[in-house]
Amino acid sequence: MSFVPSSVRAQPARRASRPSPAARRAGALTPLALALCCLAPAAWAQQAPAAGGNNAAPSTTAAPAAGNAANTNGAMPINTTNLAPVIITGNPLGNDALSSPSSVLEGKQLDLRRESTLGQTLNGLPGVSTTTYGPMVGRPIIRGLDGDRIRIMNNGLGSVDASSLSFDHAVPMDPISADRIEVIRGPAALLYGGNAVGGVVNVIDDRIPSEPINGIHGTAQGDWGGANDDRTGAVQVEGGDGKFAIRADAYTRATHELRIPGYADSGNIRGQDDNGNGPRDHLPNSDGRVHGGGVGMSWTGDSGYAGISYSGYNSDYGSVAEDTVRLKMHQERFGASGEIRDLDGFFTKLKADFAYTDYQHKEVDDGETGTTFKNHGYEARIEARHRDFGPISGSMGLQISQTQFSALGDEALVPSTDTNNFAIFDLEQWKVNDRLTLSAGGRVEYTRLSPSAGGNDRFLDSSKRDFTATSFSLGAIYKLDSRWSIAANGAYTERAPTFYELYANGPHDATGQYLIGNPNLNKERSFSGDLGLRFEDGPNKANFGIFYTHFRNYITEVNTGLYTDDDGEVVPSSTDDALSQAVYRAVPADFYGFEASTTTRVLESGAHKLDLNLSGDYTHARNSDTGEPLPRIPPLRLGFGLDYTYGPWGAGVSFTKAFAQHRRPENDTSTAGYYRLDADASYAFKVGQTQWLAYVRGTNLTNQEIRYSTSVLRDIAPEGGRAVMVGLRANF
Repeated sequence: MSFVPSSVRAQPARRASRPSPAARRAGALTPLALALCCLAPAAWAQQAPAAGGNNAAPSTTAAPAAGNAANTNGAMPINTTNLAPVIITGNPLGNDALSSPSSVLEGKQLDLRRESTLGQTLNGLPGVSTTTYGPMVGRPIIRGLDGDRIRIMNNGLGSVDASSLSFDHAVPMDPISADRIEVIRGPAALLYGGNAVGGVVNVIDDRIPSEPINGIHGTAQGDWGGANDDRTGAVQVEGGDGKFAIRADAYTRATHELRIPGYADSGNIRGQDDNGNGPRDHLPNSDGRVHGGGVGMSWTGDSGYAGISYSGYNSDYGSVAEDTVRLKMHQERFGASGEIRDLDGFFTKLKADFAYTDYQHKEVDDGETGTTFKNHGYEARIEARHRDFGPISGSMGLQISQTQFSALGDEALVPSTDTNNFAIFDLEQWKVNDRLTLSAGGRVEYTRLSPSAGGNDRFLDSSKRDFTATSFSLGAIYKLDSRWSIAANGAYTERAPTFYELYANGPHDATGQYLIGNPNLNKERSFSGDLGLRFEDGPNKANFGIFYTHFRNYITEVNTGLYTDDDGEVVPSSTDDALSQAVYRAVPADFYGFEASTTTRVLESGAHKLDLNLSGDYTHARNSDTGEPLPRIPPLRLGFGLDYTYGPWGAGVSFTKAFAQHRRPENDTSTAGYYRLDADASYAFKVGQTQWLAYVRGTNLTNQEIRYSTSVLRDIAPEGGRAVMVGLRANF
């Protein structure tokens, strides 16, 4: 599949001179040869023995989405040359290209990838995998890093929720509400904080219009099918008079229990029937419902805009680890955003964003609420671009946030904690010449955590902690010629530990664990670097990159091999309701690997176009002192796909090989490799003034049993089996 969309809204179309047939053939072969050279040695290297005597067969992750993803336009084809997208996230200077590796999903490409969760939607992009806790829960993992090291944002500001605290907590964003999703891989801590050391995922819904709108426009979309009988609908309407604009949207999703191939339990150990077999052909308690929407309005002018928005989100889904537990989630978010351009003086542009979020979810066991998790707070961010000094341009800003988190009830595994954060940052760019562009920046961030025991004896010893974290980075892009370029990055990042890494001390039945934090943890420090080779020539694109990150003290959750009761007392594993003991520890760690993707036009005859897509990624992570593998690391994945278009028709097929993951800590289990086959077909047509896109996609068509090594429930909760989904989208 293609990972970079071929068209972007709000960019002018430009015609390019048509290369000769010989030049087109040469351009097509170059990225293909690059990808083959990169991927073949990687597959061979995967079979080599790993340090510590384990076989280096990395863990399982999802396949890239079905083919034809390169076509991002849901409308009828038009005779214009499409441009590569300009990344908004992490790009205050508006550069055409970022030194950091990035991916964008929007339009038709996003439609053909949408799943029930953000993690599953992004799963299969270069370097991106997902946690899973059934079909309704999935948080993105980037280069093997998850939790508080991946910054999940909505319109450039953090999502205030509890998704990083525990694997059963969903991200309160439904992909059906997204207009565009941007992923920055590698350290983005400079602009967004230490908890972006692994990368950033920014979900953009455009609820606050930033450009003038004339007349009334909108979209309506519906999907049905999938392995969980997903029924999804969404509608969005916007209108304006060129100055004042308003936008409203609503969506709903309902699913049944997930259909799976074979048994839910890899060893048939849970819920055995009279014949000694566990649940089969379906995943118990995996159904769910989601609904939400929002409204926003703004004033737009030649020199900027200003607007406000409100959004709400509600979900009710089952915990697949416990047949009687359901999670009921509610979030409200108020936002404001504005920008002033074309200023005189030292600053030429100012941009400000603000969001206040009120979040809670209840864990309900057999109709009774056991624990209520609450998190509410605000985040404010101001960016100011200064005037250029010759070839030097730059942007600086400040960021303030405050959150109040509490877990009340039987599973109060962390104390109520106030977290205050203040940061300043600066990013400067030097355009040395037409070929070389350099960038440098720094960030200083102060964090204060104030816990409150709230009468719970387990948290009486929790004390205030404060941290001052410093990060800086260097980047460069060098153009070898009009098609080839090299990008390099280096960064030093500090991250303050979170409240749950410091203060956790309690049972969490939804994950079957008793979590214990470490109140003496220090800042997490890391050194990161990546180097990428990029190619782009019309429809032919290729990217290959390598990365390396060393953590002096990587904070990780480790299973001790012991079992406890709800009071934290060690008990035999055979005891009823025994919980696996997990502790947070800081260890030196190394992460390294590669990412590769290529799209090659192999046929262009009249309206017939055929693209070949190749992809691959791999992450190796270990304790630097002992050589022991780190938990939940995705495996080597290799992908192959074909995309075909003929006028309004489109079709695609993709095939992914994910290798087994035997590199895992002593108390974890291995996962088997798998093959996955996906396909799609689409047709774009117009009725009156409305443009329509009809599509069908099949997933896991060979009905493989797929268990992700990134899932804590891989032994009892496989992924869905063979499925087909149909969808229809209208733009009016």
